[in-house]
Amino acid sequence: MRVVHLTDRLSDRGGAQQHLLGVIEALREQGLEVFLAAGAHEGRADPRCPFQIVAGLDARARSPAPLDGLVGELVPDLIHVHTVVNPEVLDWAAGRSAVVTVQDHRYFCPSRGKWKRDGSACGEPMAPDTCAACFEDEGYFRETYALTAERLAALRRLRLVVLSAYMKRELVAAGVEAERVSVVPPFVHGLDPRAEPDGPPCVLFVGRLTVAKGVRDAVEAWRLSGVDLPLVVAGTGPLRAELEQAGVEVLGWVGRARLSAVYRRARALLLPSRWQEPFGIAGLEALSMGVPVVAWESGGVSEWHPGPLAPWGDVAALARVLRDAVRTRAVAPAGFDRARLMRRLVEVYEEVAAPSRTAVGVP
Repeated sequence: MRVVHLTDRLSDRGGAQQHLLGVIEALREQGLEVFLAAGAHEGRADPRCPFQIVAGLDARARSPAPLDGLVGELVPDLIHVHTVVNPEVLDWAAGRSAVVTVQDHRYFCPSRGKWKRDGSACGEPMAPDTCAACFEDEGYFRETYALTAERLAALRRLRLVVLSAYMKRELVAAGVEAERVSVVPPFVHGLDPRAEPDGPPCVLFVGRLTVAKGVRDAVEAWRLSGVDLPLVVAGTGPLRAELEQAGVEVLGWVGRARLSAVYRRARALLLPSRWQEPFGIAGLEALSMGVPVVAWESGGVSEWHPGPLAPWGDVAALARVLRDAVRTRAVAPAGFDRARLMRRLVEVYEEVAAPSRTAVGVP
């Protein structure tokens, strides 16, 4: 089988991009022919397969993307779309044998990722009256809502893969047929559990340094816990300077090789996502390295977390869980075996590719 992957950017930063690189590697090991097209190439990411840059794949709004020539040359059995939110590309994919992995909320939530302006979690499907309350500027709301509606309309005509049952429920609530959505969780890619710790024991936060990822809540919970370990943050983002001024050890962005060593020094990982976490790959990574995860009940977290989870938004409860967690070691959860999950993904590929193969007489 020949598969062309489309992504907004080729990068080694972020859980979604690491998941894509892991999928490509696993497919190649299974003997599939794999190609990649990206809207931009950032950092030092190497997909270890042929790839090219295609303008427009990284556009957030409707924009042309010259894909017909690429597909005409490669003649793939299937197109797999990752992290592309350009409605024109999604419409184009809907007319072909294509699968879209929905990694986040941008396809069905015009605001903060199922997290309301008033700071509460959102459990309501996308609708004009509901979503307008999350915006201050009416013009910007109308523009963003219309763009999200375009993306969602395209998804309703496509076969989708999501990483959690939570994301499937959200898509079904938004009007996508349940039969179109397959849950294929991620697996851990590119970490070495035998790595030596690169520093003394610590409490760890891994992720983009934004309010939505809960890094301020992580700092507050760490302080309230009274745990006598430093808080170390692996990531970068707009709150970096604020964290450094607060005395937190900020490592900045950390590559996969060093990240293994950072996980190995951690006694707990804090994961207090304010947005409703689509999955929480950093948490699965931590558990695979023996690090307990201190998290809120957010999105799909309960699908891999062994418990206990703190109630969403309760920083004091998060601090209590942290005090207990640093005295334990974690065990990797069952059900996230790479070979089994890739078999499930290839089954989805075969279902989508079969009608077009039959049409052209391919056995």
